Amino acid sequence: MLTDVHGNKVVSNIIGSRELLSCALDCTREGLIGTLKTTREGIIKKVEDSPTLENSMKADLNSIPVLTHFKKDGGPYITAGVVFSEYDGVTNASIHRLMVIDSTHASARLVAPRHTYLLHKKASENGDDLPVAVVIGVEPAVLVASSTRVSPNEELHYASALKGEPVEVFECENGVKVPHGEFVLEGYISATDRVNEGPFVDITGTYDIVREEPVIHFTRMHYRDDPIYHAIMPGGIEHQLLMGTPYEPIIYDAVSRVADVVNVAMSEGGCHYFHAVVQIRKRTEGDGKNACLAALGAHGSLKHVVVVDTDIDIFNPNEVEYAIATRTQADRDIFIIKDARGSSLDPSRHEGLTTKMGIDATASLEGREEFDRITE
Repeated sequence: MLTDVHGNKVVSNIIGSRELLSCALDCTREGLIGTLKTTREGIIKKVEDSPTLENSMKADLNSIPVLTHFKKDGGPYITAGVVFSEYDGVTNASIHRLMVIDSTHASARLVAPRHTYLLHKKASENGDDLPVAVVIGVEPAVLVASSTRVSPNEELHYASALKGEPVEVFECENGVKVPHGEFVLEGYISATDRVNEGPFVDITGTYDIVREEPVIHFTRMHYRDDPIYHAIMPGGIEHQLLMGTPYEPIIYDAVSRVADVVNVAMSEGGCHYFHAVVQIRKRTEGDGKNACLAALGAHGSLKHVVVVDTDIDIFNPNEVEYAIATRTQADRDIFIIKDARGSSLDPSRHEGLTTKMGIDATASLEGREEFDRITE
């Protein structure tokens, strides 16, 4: 934590490792995927007051310690703001990078076809602005839920299920309901106003391109006494974990339809986004390749996937490399898929396309004893 940024407190890396994320959700590193796959029913409880409302004033982004993280950034960026939006009976909560333009305006990177983009598109087509409230400094369950692909209206229900207790919300002056936080910025995303947004460092540690994006007009702000501003470092582990970890249960579910899956981990070396390690109990030859294909189909930005046996620690890159070294023959166990749709964040893409690769690093069932590792 930085305790004096122009008189303000700033914190980063509150979810700076898989272990910290697991601790925040009260589970083990190995059990994280089970927690993310929770089937508990979440509860939202509306309250009339909040510590976030201890101070209220006209919006003034200059009074908040919004950081300019790198030399070529397009401006100061709010990076941990959860954007809550409501339109025509549909609600959404998601994290968007917000480039500060001046004391009352910011530009929001809205990615198609995600829910905030779709709500804004629908409102704009009707000639309406989209009411929003940006909450900075939320509890970890809300931060994770807002980064997860769930159905509309379900983010806070999912956050409640993750923490195992109700999530309290209060209503802002513009009608948007939000959970408690350190800061809340009220306003609306304009139906018509757009500006160039960027450059911005994304999960690869390289600059994303400049795009024309919509403008948020902020009208009011609320904050706790002595608030703590949360900043997610662009391209850092916290950024990567929040973007990539929510795909693990999605990949798990997809692989479970073709193989006996045990666990899934998005790897740190792959920015927690482009590479996955899938652990299976191999029942028949071919399970490894089927698991690779299912994983690649479950996450469109996944580029390389390695499938391993249950004796391999999927959180240890040396173990994964050991599996490739001792259980993979390149001509038999590696396949590539050319010209597949890739991620716009991959600097090696070409015209939006990439080559994907699956590696079956599971031991052959025939002569399986040859692969047994000495433990004593």
